[in-house]
Amino acid sequence: MIRTALYAVLCSMLATTAAAQPMDAGREASQFVPISNEPAAELFVDPPLAGPLTRGAVIIPYRTNHFRILPVFGASAVDVSPRAGHLHVSVDDLPWRWADAGDNGAVVVNGLPAGPHKILIELATPEHKILTGRSVSFIVPNLADVTADGPSHNH
Repeated sequence: MIRTALYAVLCSMLATTAAAQPMDAGREASQFVPISNEPAAELFVDPPLAGPLTRGAVIIPYRTNHFRILPVFGASAVDVSPRAGHLHVSVDDLPWRWADAGDNGAVVVNGLPAGPHKILIELATPEHKILTGRSVSFIVPNLADVTADGPSHNH
């Protein structure tokens, strides 16, 4: 019984010590504390997910570093710290684009015709200034040539 009590006290002390340690001791960033000299915003874009692409759905995963995607716009939001903004998304070098402030980790596009395409994803400030961008090229298959088991061999 004494052994059990000592074990419980020791576990409690270890848990208290662990809880007092920051999750990442070298990290000072918090959405509640302004950051001076923020590192440059980074954008990482993966190729479209293969499975959905075979069905004509383009799902492009992305992630950011040193940048939060939030629905904040205008001059008063430029000084938000840590840095925040939104995405600009362009398809096939067309002159129009859309803004995405949802931060869902993927850009989703449906209804593109079969063939080669390119999507440009950019990080934009609340005033729409582009900080960085990445493009991804892919081919939407002809859905008439795709069966449930993969590409059709009956041409």
